[in-house]
Amino acid sequence: MVAGGTARLLVGNSGEAPLELTVEPWADTCWIPPGRTFAVVTHSAEEEALWPGAVRPHEPFEVDHRPDSVTVWPYGSCYHLTDELGVPVEAADWDCPQGPPAC
Repeated sequence: MVAGGTARLLVGNSGEAPLELTVEPWADTCWIPPGRTFAVVTHSAEEEALWPGAVRPHEPFEVDHRPDSVTVWPYGSCYHLTDELGVPVEAADWDCPQGPPAC
């Protein structure tokens, strides 16, 4: 999952209704359409891909799942969302120089 200070977490929606995806601590919210998968991508400021704030320093994400929503805490210095092919998902500028901006 971690390569060169970058980590990707795939979040898929196998349900029949849109799935709410919230990225904390920014409280950014997107909706994943049924049958689609988004990737939450984060980047470590550390060369050895340590993730500040994480309970375990080598684990870049924390995830909380509820029936209609998923909350992800990326522990990198920034994050952005893509689809499973790497195409940016709804962009707004959140100062993430390593990739497309966050949702």
